[in-house]
Amino acid sequence: MKLLVIEDEESLLQSIVEYFTQEDFLCEGAGSYRQGIEKMEDFQYDCIILDINLPGGSGLELLKYLRKNKKSEGVIIISARSSLDDKIAGLDLGADDYLTKPFHLSELFARVKSLIRRQYASGSDTLEISHMKVNLLLKTVEWGGKQVVLTKNEYDLLLFMLTNKNRVVSRQAIAEHIYGEETDNLASFDFVYSHVKNLKKKMKEKGCGDLLQTVYGLGYKLSI
Repeated sequence: MKLLVIEDEESLLQSIVEYFTQEDFLCEGAGSYRQGIEKMEDFQYDCIILDINLPGGSGLELLKYLRKNKKSEGVIIISARSSLDDKIAGLDLGADDYLTKPFHLSELFARVKSLIRRQYASGSDTLEISHMKVNLLLKTVEWGGKQVVLTKNEYDLLLFMLTNKNRVVSRQAIAEHIYGEETDNLASFDFVYSHVKNLKKKMKEKGCGDLLQTVYGLGYKLSI
């Protein structure tokens, strides 16, 4: 899972990033309005944690940008503003949740997990498509009742392709989803081929057939 935290308080930003990284999220941070815009333009996330008061602009304007451009990321607002009017304004603009500072990181984590369940599995811990069952809480995968043992990168790849099923996804988009901003330092995207190859092999061994298809010159497509 890929998470973006837009928060100008450096200590809080670092605490959130470290906490979610320990929980096996790919977590990136932005400390200003401009950095937030750049991240949202360049990458796709599963969830965005968004402060309202930011250097250079309002977090609510970032939220408007997301929804205007029909980006599907879930958004949790974190703010010191605790009035009902502020909460209603954020939710009306398209936020999925609103958490007032100060808060415990464990509560934020619980809300992120709840949001992801609503996004991908209609509120359940389990995403079921065809003969596939993905437990979003335990991060396990089954096909036809048989467990498929995946690495973290293979699991992230599968979930990313499931959320983009029946669409062609480029190698660059896959690389950015798995490695985030570190992708800029990579010499090539050849590792994506290895992840796809390993995932296809493991799924085939459980009898699922050609789950991932190569679209030559463009990328990969999951048809299910």
